[in-house]
Amino acid sequence: MVLWGTIINGICIIIGTLIGKVFTRIPDNTKETVMKIIGLAVFLLGIQMGFKSNEFLIVIISLVVGAVIGEWINLDRILNNIGFWLEKKLGSNHGSVSKGFVTATLIFVIGAMAVVGSLDSGLRGDHQVLFTKSIIDGFTSIVLTTTLGIGVMFSAIPVMLYQGSIALFATQIDLFVPADLLELLIAEITATGGVMIMAIGINMTGISTIRVANLLPGILVAACLVVIQYFLLFD
Repeated sequence: MVLWGTIINGICIIIGTLIGKVFTRIPDNTKETVMKIIGLAVFLLGIQMGFKSNEFLIVIISLVVGAVIGEWINLDRILNNIGFWLEKKLGSNHGSVSKGFVTATLIFVIGAMAVVGSLDSGLRGDHQVLFTKSIIDGFTSIVLTTTLGIGVMFSAIPVMLYQGSIALFATQIDLFVPADLLELLIAEITATGGVMIMAIGINMTGISTIRVANLLPGILVAACLVVIQYFLLFD
């Protein structure tokens, strides 16, 4: 089944959150230290992803244009409003669900494994990448939940919608996207997402507050620039 890897990913996030709830009584100082350590690890992951780029100018332009579009749409506020709505439904303390939902969603959605794994599921019916991502996301959910709360669980919804859409789209993508173009797209989208992952890490360490959700349009901008460049070079 095309969506099998995506479904398992969502289930692992939910299970990880439930396990993490058991450990929520960890002292605040310990939670703060753990959060900063995770932030540093996430930052390092972003650096590794950023080096995947073959045309870093595309990454820079994509992030700048994406930021302008994102600030205009204000995706950060939209995601936070969803989190606040969940808080009201659950009767949770203000801010807890929203922060967990937004942070976890960005971590789990932005990344090479989400894109590559979903493409593998759709193109070849191979779910190994998403199964691996599921295990990583499950353990990450445990740690995030100890510091950010139950909101982490709800990130499973956008993760499954995002990855599921890519997987379903991939079943037909090889009919109109050349293999070499697909490789270029993955490289530049991964690098652009890597910078966003770095920004998430900075937020988690408390160094600064970057509205990472407002950078998300940069992913689409990167894809458009790669396609334009490809057809200009090979026309």
